Amino acid sequence: MRTLASRPNIFAIIAAMIFLCGVAGSAFAASVEEQRNEIRKMRKDTLARLYKVHPAAQSNIQKAAGYAVFSNVGINLIFLSAAGGSGVAHDNRSGKDIYMKMVSGGLGIGLGVKDFRGVFVFSNSKAFKQFVESGWEASAQADAAAKSGEKGGAAAGAITVAPGVDLYQLTENGLALQATIQGTKYYKNDDLN
Repeated sequence: MRTLASRPNIFAIIAAMIFLCGVAGSAFAASVEEQRNEIRKMRKDTLARLYKVHPAAQSNIQKAAGYAVFSNVGINLIFLSAAGGSGVAHDNRSGKDIYMKMVSGGLGIGLGVKDFRGVFVFSNSKAFKQFVESGWEASAQADAAAKSGEKGGAAAGAITVAPGVDLYQLTENGLALQATIQGTKYYKNDDLN
């Protein structure tokens, strides 16, 4: 006889298999151009949503050296969490798009799936170039309150995650007041560039 305590393990295994099959299946099913189009559509939808919940973000992004928009789906299975996603970095000076991936993992207690969008804004070319060319790893905890009540701040509503790098994180409920990107690696997608 199975107890209720053993059921979350079964659900966790099923959820992990569905998540991994979905991620792998979508990568193989679409052509390179279809994948690029899907990422560009995600960027357009995410920016439109961001501008609706935080209109000042549009000006911040237009004045920046560049920005990057990511879609991230994560799963937390009892003691293990993993996330993956894709996105595009845009150089405001050249107009060039660079397609990227992100992956993260960690340990923690929980069970569930998290879906969010992240918009990184790079205030200078050095920060943008480092993010795109060298990849970027958020190995330290980047968990801070948003400065949405601040008047006149260039990055009001965003969270500073590194020198010259601010992050707007959108959840189902709108603009997140906190963002955790610990243990996340961002890097170029060689298949799409």
